[in-house]
Amino acid sequence: MKSYKNYFILHAPPEEVYLALTLPATIQLWSGDKAIMSTEPGSEFSLWEGSIAGRNLEFEAGKKIVQQWYFGDQDEDSIVTIKLHPHKQGTSAELSHTNIPDEVYEEMVEGWKINYFGALQEFYD
Repeated sequence: MKSYKNYFILHAPPEEVYLALTLPATIQLWSGDKAIMSTEPGSEFSLWEGSIAGRNLEFEAGKKIVQQWYFGDQDEDSIVTIKLHPHKQGTSAELSHTNIPDEVYEEMVEGWKINYFGALQEFYD
């Protein structure tokens, strides 16, 4: 199991980025696929036609999202935490993803950089 941490600059205020990460209609705009998402702790979510699925754990409007991502049967939960910080260019998104299975680590890192935050960066540029 591995962990990944990175920061991404987005040219929009944290409150707007938070909505882009939590509203299904807005997620569809930047991801290109329908999304199942709610800001209700304990609710299930699904992105990219189920390629990413899990359970929402915690939300702090405009500031933080915590989710458990599913990777089949594993002993430790894979937890994604996204913290949004004001930045002179808009938002600094602090990403922390723990307990990523070794066999999907490289694919997951590439996905974060290109499909997830890369798509968000393009959306705001």
